[in-house]
Amino acid sequence: MREPRPFAQRAAVAAVSLVLLGGIAACSGPQDGGASSGGGDGKAAKGGKLTVLNSEAQSDFDPARLYTSGGGNIPSLVFRTLTTRNRAAGAAGTKVVPDLATGLGTPSKNATVWTYTLKKGLKFEDGSAITSADIKYGVERSFAAELSGGAPYLRDWLIGGDTYQGPYKSGKGKKALDSIETPDDRTIVFKLKKPVGDFPYLATQTQFAPVPRDKDTGTTYEKHPISSGPYEVVKNTNDGERLQLKRNTHWSQKVDDQRKAYPDTIDVRSGLDPAVINQRLSTSSGDDAAAITTDTNLGPAELAQIGQDKALKSRVGIGHFGYTDYLAFNPKVKPFDRPGVRRAISYAIGRGSVINAVGGSSLAEPTTTFLPNQKAFGYTPYDHFPAGGNGNPAKAKEELRKAGYPDGLTVTLTHSTAEGEMGPKVAAAVQQSLAKAGVTVKLKGLETNAYNEKRWDTDDTPGFFLSRWGADWPAGYPFLAPIFDGRQIVKDGANFNHAQLDDPAVNKEIDEISGLTDLDAAAERWGALDKKIGERALTVPLFHPVYQRLVGKNIQHVVISDWTGVLDISQVAVK
Repeated sequence: MREPRPFAQRAAVAAVSLVLLGGIAACSGPQDGGASSGGGDGKAAKGGKLTVLNSEAQSDFDPARLYTSGGGNIPSLVFRTLTTRNRAAGAAGTKVVPDLATGLGTPSKNATVWTYTLKKGLKFEDGSAITSADIKYGVERSFAAELSGGAPYLRDWLIGGDTYQGPYKSGKGKKALDSIETPDDRTIVFKLKKPVGDFPYLATQTQFAPVPRDKDTGTTYEKHPISSGPYEVVKNTNDGERLQLKRNTHWSQKVDDQRKAYPDTIDVRSGLDPAVINQRLSTSSGDDAAAITTDTNLGPAELAQIGQDKALKSRVGIGHFGYTDYLAFNPKVKPFDRPGVRRAISYAIGRGSVINAVGGSSLAEPTTTFLPNQKAFGYTPYDHFPAGGNGNPAKAKEELRKAGYPDGLTVTLTHSTAEGEMGPKVAAAVQQSLAKAGVTVKLKGLETNAYNEKRWDTDDTPGFFLSRWGADWPAGYPFLAPIFDGRQIVKDGANFNHAQLDDPAVNKEIDEISGLTDLDAAAERWGALDKKIGERALTVPLFHPVYQRLVGKNIQHVVISDWTGVLDISQVAVK
């Protein structure tokens, strides 16, 4: 996933709790590896009502506008896609598997053309057949300015995607995107500008959900999108604040081996305070006994309380999403133009204090690599600037002396004023670590919107600041390319390549790896590239967040994968 979006697919933070919304998916099983919680796997059965208690609304409930990983959590109940994430616990859940399609797609020899064949017997909620034309139209409408918000890859990769403006521009007889072909009702072909080995991962995004042209109502489609999944929308109140779903009787598990669809109905209620959500799940009275949350984590105080209650502890699911929080440098700003200064700061950081600032080891794991520590990303262990948990001030001072600062220096660290991963507590922990190495840190806090605008602005990026990055899918490309590919530097918009690195050798390696259709081979090379870039000290990786979430006492069959890091709602059953 890209940088967290305001609609909360991603990372709204309440107090010190890290919050990951249901729109993103993002990791290991409950109690460090199990596949079930609550009542257990064996008794799962169809029926009942599932309640979802969330802090953020499931807004923009249109497949064109959603920016999700693996099809999202709640969205994947309504929107099926060509491929999807494997609905399994742990590392097995990082695999991409067929959904509407019979396979992961057939690439041309150079991976510039991808061909998919649809399964037989696919139907919308009204019983009409799902065809390749419906998927083509679903993709095309995602290019409309009125429905912006989805992932940008289709615009970047499809031939003609950079100029196509969607099907609404010319009224009836609207122009189609010629790089998507539908030779028959079950075949769809995508023609790309360049080789893309990761296309099966991209095909999990909701932009690949089928949309029947004659049922499309444009910007109001989100109120009642036509379901291709196990549930259909009964009512969407206040832009996703309350979302009521019922079973889609035309969905069949015979053509969907991923979603279990146990509950008969699902009631999503949002706008709740995170503390209230966790209290209600803990108490589990009435409907709350069969309730979950798809966006609210447990905080340190709550975890301490739960740790003393075996019954509650058995209802906590633990996961790890591919996400890295880090210190970013802008080498165009002095003194960070000197590699020695960046190396010094890398040596000086005490990750132990940073971990404590975000709630302790139960909510964050220290890291020295930019890529998350999962095989799917190509994780390759390295520690170019060994600092231990408390930092290495002696080595940091040595680097400063070599860089021309024998008496230390003063720098400014820009951070968000909002509590959480990029907030005052983490900034203060960094400040304390660097002080031991002779680096005086002045803290500059900015309101969240101003902070994001500042760090994403190529002309005004601070020299030193807190940042973070999460995975659009569990592979190296969406993690490394936006941060280190010079061709992805954005001059007039949100730029994520904070260091503005534009190295032809790095760009070339990104191109070569991204064209590989052997995903295991690609992962190995992504890991090697991460290690090589890491030597430049353009970032200081700090930690990977850990997600701990409580479920109601009558919840069964909790599955948490290393793709999402959170409970998969499509697998949940209620007693």
